[in-house]
Amino acid sequence: MSELFEGLLRSYDERRRAELVAAYMAVEHAAEPVPEVRFAALREPALRRTVEGMLALSGRTLVRSERTRWTSGYRDEVAAELAADPACVLPVRERAVLTLVLIHSVAIPRAAGLLEDDTWVSPHPTPLDELRRRTQLPVTELEASLRRLRLAGLVAQMKAGADDAGGFVPGPQFHRLTDAARRRLQEELILAAGPDSPLAAAIRARRRGRGEST
Repeated sequence: MSELFEGLLRSYDERRRAELVAAYMAVEHAAEPVPEVRFAALREPALRRTVEGMLALSGRTLVRSERTRWTSGYRDEVAAELAADPACVLPVRERAVLTLVLIHSVAIPRAAGLLEDDTWVSPHPTPLDELRRRTQLPVTELEASLRRLRLAGLVAQMKAGADDAGGFVPGPQFHRLTDAARRRLQEELILAAGPDSPLAAAIRARRRGRGEST
């Protein structure tokens, strides 16, 4: 690792190098966004720019969460390339199950004013029974898809209350979305949940105007 970052770290003393590497490792490997108060290299803008440079070497970038927390994610242009590679795309079944979780845990609560517009973290789990009703997958395949999504960090299981069976919510990987990726996902969710709505039509028209895929 030191050789990879040598050009960026050369001007720093050992203490600063250690702080930079610690911040890099934290944002890359922690399951949840890390508080900047714990990492000098995230608190100080100059050091944070160096962490950004370290991440850029592998196509990554810093992503702010809740104003004072940080994680990392793929740069938008890298994410677009990965999305075009069939080997990097979720299988159809997993995509369908994940879409249902996003609709019931995020889109519906957001439409009801229970969630902020720009968040993909939700305290509103989608019950397993709801997923069974909404999908045509056999139960064994549905449960297998949920296991794979959990392992990938794309969904998480939670309980809504002591007397509630709970269900599934978006997983920690959604913290890693950049602003542009969150906007794109919001549009995709609108297209999936209400393809015939005026808002969906406006999204498709805007994308056609930019020469993007609809």
